[in-house]
Order: sequence, then C-alpha cells, then structure tokens
Amino acid sequence: MNSRERILGRVRRALADVQGEDAPIERAYLRVHGDPSIEETTDLLAENLADYRAIVHRCTADELAATLAGMLAARGSQTVLVPPGLAPSWLAGADVDQVPDRLESTPYELDRIDSVVTACALAIAETGTIVLDGSPDQGRRRITLVPDHHICVVRVPEQVVSSVPQAMERLDPARPLTWISGPSATSDIELDRVEGVHGPRTLEVILVG
Repeated sequence: MNSRERILGRVRRALADVQGEDAPIERAYLRVHGDPSIEETTDLLAENLADYRAIVHRCTADELAATLAGMLAARGSQTVLVPPGLAPSWLAGADVDQVPDRLESTPYELDRIDSVVTACALAIAETGTIVLDGSPDQGRRRITLVPDHHICVVRVPEQVVSSVPQAMERLDPARPLTWISGPSATSDIELDRVEGVHGPRTLEVILVG
C-alpha cells in the first residue's frame, strides 16, 4: 500500500458514518440577532460603514440628485463613470462628464476617471458590507475597483438586511458578487495601513429612504 492509498483509506473511514449528499443539513446558527426595527438596522449599518472608514450620507429619494451633485462638486469630480442601468435622474443635477461603462475601456482609461456612481444589490448592517452583483445599475466589477472614488446608493429599507445569513438567502450565487466593507485597505508586516491598493481609496455610501 502506497501513501496515496493510505491517505484515501483514512478519508473513507472518517466519512463512513456521514450522511449522503442528498440528506438535509441542519443549520442551527442564528439567522439574526434579536428583532431590530428597520430604523435600528439602518443605524447599525451606518455605524459599521463609518467604522470601516466609509463616508455615510442620508437623504430622501427626492433629495438624491441634489445630494449626488453636491458630493461630486465637493470632490471636484469632472468625469463620472456610469453603469448602463443607472437611473438618469440620479445625475441630472451634476455638472460632470458622464462616461459610459464600455467593454473596450482599458484599466488605464478607468484609472483616469474621477468617480463612479452605482447602486447595489443589498447592504448588511451587522458587518457594514455593501454587496454588488453586476446588475445593470451596478455595472461590471472592474468599474468599482479601478477608479479611486466610489459612490454607492443603498435604497432603504428594501436593500438593507441585518445579517449575512439573510443576505445569502437573497443573493444569486451564479452572479459575480463583490462584497465591499469600506474603502480598499491593506497592511504590511509592520501593520502600516495603505488604502487604495485593491480598490477605491474613498467609498461614500448614500442611504436613501
């Protein structure tokens, strides 16, 4: 008996009493902690987003266009990357050059864009996480990773969940999911924090509702 046969034999013995693949798997963990109201859940989302160094704004649906215009003006953005399904009314008040999300755009062209504005699939309050799934109002994954400034719009309450288990029930695993918890950040062996290496250096989130 060679080493491979011995290892496989141990695996088979270890799995001898395991149920078949079709047997249901019992998940005993909590899906959500407590019974928070939508206001409490939204407040927790805002708190955790800010804890991850995202900049959080709140407005009503009627104020969204003015809020976006003010944020882009304050940033000094002159060019904004726009997914194909983004509502035109969102940027109606912004004095910027809207650049469409094109398949032939190179990373160098995307890097010269000042800002990108997208919607999201949902947001998770307990982890302060925004999830994108590549829908038309979010565009392809690279447009939210290359530009240095990302503004993400979250519709409250329909796009806010309390926990990761609740999020998993609503997300399609076949879609290209991007999970964002704050702006891009990494640390070297001496724990020196560097932002903007793997994605945008600045993340701004607008909670609309």
